[in-house]
Amino acid sequence: MNLKLLGAALVVLATLVSNPLWAEEASAGDRTATGGAQTLEDIMARQRQLKVDESFRSENLGDPANAAPINDQLGTNGGRSDADVWRGLRYNEADVRTQARTPAATVLIQDGGMPWYKLREGPLITYGGLALLGIIALLAVFYLIRGRIKIDGGPAGTTIERFKAIERFGHWLLAGSFIALGITGLITLMGRSFLIPVLGPEAYATLAAGSKWLHNNIAWAFMLGLVMTFCMWVVHNIPNKLDWQWIKAGGGIFTKSHPPAKKFNAGQKIIFWTVMLLGFSVSLSGLSLLFPFEMPMFAKTFGIINSVLGTDLPAVLAPHEEMQYANIWHSIVAFVMMVAIIAHIYIGSVGMEGAFDAMGKGHVDLEWARQHHDLWVAEVEAKQSKGGSS
Repeated sequence: MNLKLLGAALVVLATLVSNPLWAEEASAGDRTATGGAQTLEDIMARQRQLKVDESFRSENLGDPANAAPINDQLGTNGGRSDADVWRGLRYNEADVRTQARTPAATVLIQDGGMPWYKLREGPLITYGGLALLGIIALLAVFYLIRGRIKIDGGPAGTTIERFKAIERFGHWLLAGSFIALGITGLITLMGRSFLIPVLGPEAYATLAAGSKWLHNNIAWAFMLGLVMTFCMWVVHNIPNKLDWQWIKAGGGIFTKSHPPAKKFNAGQKIIFWTVMLLGFSVSLSGLSLLFPFEMPMFAKTFGIINSVLGTDLPAVLAPHEEMQYANIWHSIVAFVMMVAIIAHIYIGSVGMEGAFDAMGKGHVDLEWARQHHDLWVAEVEAKQSKGGSS
């Protein structure tokens, strides 16, 4: 993957999740009615991610010089109220000790929750949902215009083995687990907006808990399928000069031409590497979410990007921030994968006659194979001929 493009994508992601640099300055409010404390306008301005002058809070930490006697009101806090202490924590001005020793124990107040929530519930759901609906609509229009890609001259009536049983097992393990992960992931991500109004909170709570459990455990099957298919097919998916010829001809999808191809054509290679690279990335972010204290991945990644590209991404992140970045990245990559897989499912089923037999039965019609993978058929027939003559 191009490192600069990856860096640019992460810069955009980091900018979105953190407080926006372009945020509008909030007007100074009148706080006389609250005795100098924050007002509702201050709270609403922060939720809209406007820049607020926080000095009226950050500098209001109490005065130890005005400490009351130990047995008087506020005496045990040394001239500070509970609110003063919490403001000190909020602005990292308090020297505190905790008995907890978990990795997140030193972070009592974390500011990134609201920007993360607004990004997750807003643009992520909106654009991700539109991408899924868009690819489905696009394929439906393409089907109406192009129709199903037929076998020229009709089937030969004889078949050739396309994939062995172990190959089909790896494919369906990967495909089946991905579909289950996609459905449960969408339920978890979009359920608040779309399912609670229909099912009600109680029914959705049960559905969401079950979806989360399934999502976390089916992930292991997905990763196993990813490793299996990579090991079995990587040798056949190394790009070569034939791929450019296939791409220039549009793979015969838009015309009736049949560019030469071996076991996997350029389109299948694009799907393969999309699934492998994005599948690896979504697996890493998923593991980071499952084991947030053991597998933080963004702070170190940002540090590497900073050293290479000279950017200023945050290289020190709290566990909460690591999970927020991982959650957003996990969702974005999953949406891109779903768009690619929907297109793959279309071509492998209703879009092309005879294509489903490759993974459905393991054997395909010989004429279909010659039209779409002629060089591979020639290789198989040459091996069979050599084996028969020996």
